[in-house]
Amino acid sequence: MTASAPATAPAAALTFRDRGPVSRAVIAHLTGGDADAADHTALAAESAAASADIVRDDDLQLALFVLYASAYGSLPRLDPELEWDADLLATRRVIETAFESALRDAVPMPGLPEPTVDAVGRALFALAAADTGPSLSRYFAKKATREQAEEMLVQRSVYTLREADPHSWAIPRLDGRAKAALVEIQSDEYGGGRPQRVHAVLFARAMRAAGLDDAYGAYVDDIPAITLASLNMMSLFGLNRRLVGAIVGHLAAYEMTSSIPCRLYADGLHRLGFDPEVAAYFEEHVEADAVHEQIAARDLAGSLAEDRPELLQDILFGAAACLTVDGWAGEHTLDAWSAGASSLRPRVAS
Repeated sequence: MTASAPATAPAAALTFRDRGPVSRAVIAHLTGGDADAADHTALAAESAAASADIVRDDDLQLALFVLYASAYGSLPRLDPELEWDADLLATRRVIETAFESALRDAVPMPGLPEPTVDAVGRALFALAAADTGPSLSRYFAKKATREQAEEMLVQRSVYTLREADPHSWAIPRLDGRAKAALVEIQSDEYGGGRPQRVHAVLFARAMRAAGLDDAYGAYVDDIPAITLASLNMMSLFGLNRRLVGAIVGHLAAYEMTSSIPCRLYADGLHRLGFDPEVAAYFEEHVEADAVHEQIAARDLAGSLAEDRPELLQDILFGAAACLTVDGWAGEHTLDAWSAGASSLRPRVAS
């Protein structure tokens, strides 16, 4: 599998095209095109108001992905001088507001526990245990084809080649016990001082071993809106200080539901005869995430709720949103595969 054909000017240096008027105008502004050709803030407001489902809206999710990429520095073609451009931030805010509203309307909220370490930890484990939808990882372990395995790696690449970065925005926004717990988790994610063990580096190695392009953004054209939405949700929570509870809850749920699926993905990759380097990324997470789930649920989320009870609702919202949106993304892929179709976006001819 190779990356989609590059876009035409003004985004020729990017490996993906726009998906509509909002993303077209945002990309043009951030890559030195004609920023006055369209008022992307007005376009975003019109599109968000008209969108039937912003979570699966290709144009708005790609526009938000590119706006967030400017903050991360993950796409060097985007002009760093425009990171704090007022017009771009206004557009980001318009899309964020509509996206967050849609998430809060759609994500089912559990009952709130007492704001104590023990009660919040138990509530998060109960929430994760209640997530009993169709399992993409179980299907993958037993039935996935080699092409589907490549698709799985491509789908994961937009987050995992920058693994842990969305959650790291919370570090300066926390204090005391919660900050210490998050730094402990993130230290492992970033290799514990060993560059070759950084999880994003391990995933890039897995991509190369599978014969795929490990350059960040190489497969954005292939990624459906629901997958972009999963990453954009993390960035929404991480980049907005008022949502620090949500990013903490998200990380807790993410770590609590990762260990067993990673084992199943590794099993499937071995079954299909991939280079051991491909499965090694997932095997790294089997033990690491089993440890992280306890730290994330109790030492991070539980202590944050105990120290700042006003954040309790957002902690549970972030956890529920993680399980819900990732569940939607998994269902998209599983439904496609079960029907004998690709989970990726159809290629557009040059």
